[in-house]
Amino acid sequence: MELQDRIENLLAPIAEEHGLNIVRIRFGGEGRQRTLQIMVERLDDEPVDLAECGSFSREASALLDVEDWIDDAYNLEVSSAGMERPLIKLEDFDRFKGRTAKIDLHDLVDGQKRFKGILKGVSDNDEILLEREDTKDMIELPFTSLHRAKLVVTDAMINEAKRKSKEKNKASK
Repeated sequence: MELQDRIENLLAPIAEEHGLNIVRIRFGGEGRQRTLQIMVERLDDEPVDLAECGSFSREASALLDVEDWIDDAYNLEVSSAGMERPLIKLEDFDRFKGRTAKIDLHDLVDGQKRFKGILKGVSDNDEILLEREDTKDMIELPFTSLHRAKLVVTDAMINEAKRKSKEKNKASK
């Protein structure tokens, strides 16, 4: 099992206790510049705030120190997945159906590797369904060829975030 998978399995219960989901774990860099990046989102789809990242980071750090799986010194960085959240797991493409995404593949499909469009979910054979922005055609992209994918911030997303923020402010008064 890869280091990132072991770390995710170790920290997932703590994340859940904090009302968080681990989106991605990356470990990289060299020497003193090594960084363990943990990207999180709230389970209720509300924005993650700095205090939540800090609280989770302190508990994660203590547990990682006990396990001691990483030999060298490293920096732990816990951050929000944000509005341009990466799409990592196959279920992400179903969860964010109707949202705009950018998808980069390792292999060519219809003569290209980069696509942008509206997510339409996942097919029965585990391919990403995308309505292409340029042609409005539906295309199936092989998940096994996925290099990277992320949501794209749109005016609709910004307006929805503003609406939720106003509702939250009204409720707290």
